[in-house]
Amino acid sequence: MMQGAEPLLQPVEIATLRPTQMTVGYREVSLKRAEWRKRQERSGEEFLGRHMVPAVLGPKQRHYLIDNHHLVRALHEEHVEHVLVRLVADLSMLSKSIFWTFMDNRNWLHPFDADGQRCPINRIPKAIDALVDDPYRSLAGELRRAGGYGKDPTPYSEFLWADFLRRRIESKEIQRDFQKSVAEALDLAHGPAASYLPGWCGPTN
Repeated sequence: MMQGAEPLLQPVEIATLRPTQMTVGYREVSLKRAEWRKRQERSGEEFLGRHMVPAVLGPKQRHYLIDNHHLVRALHEEHVEHVLVRLVADLSMLSKSIFWTFMDNRNWLHPFDADGQRCPINRIPKAIDALVDDPYRSLAGELRRAGGYGKDPTPYSEFLWADFLRRRIESKEIQRDFQKSVAEALDLAHGPAASYLPGWCGPTN
């Protein structure tokens, strides 16, 4: 049964939320941790009270997070224990195999590892603190903030940009000089090779 983005009045424990992707960008998580620390004393409770993370209710009444993995991981690392959930769909009546098929068809899954390779769905971590680092996802996030592309509603758009950059910038280069990699990514992002990507804002001529 689909729910019209129905909020849950009871908070959900972050430790019980199931991810629907395999990686996050650890730099992105660190940025969100810093943002939370600035906000925490001034308006932390207000933020948590109005910021509901989207999730799907799956088999065994488990909540599967379908967005905001970086934020939830950051809050978890900052020892926040609960978040409010916006229930996008109740699929708890489905068997596990049908559930995963439906989730995949709705593009509510991103079972790709830190090398950009698709993996079996059963390799998706079962806890938010088990997500591994994909430095290209961090590079893609910084590229967007630097004006390399616009925010776009396409699911996992940042991961699409991450895979574009993965094929063009060496990982050791990102580790050695992140800001230089951002500058290189900016040049690549405005070129015609990136024109198929969501949020592309290169020259149209």
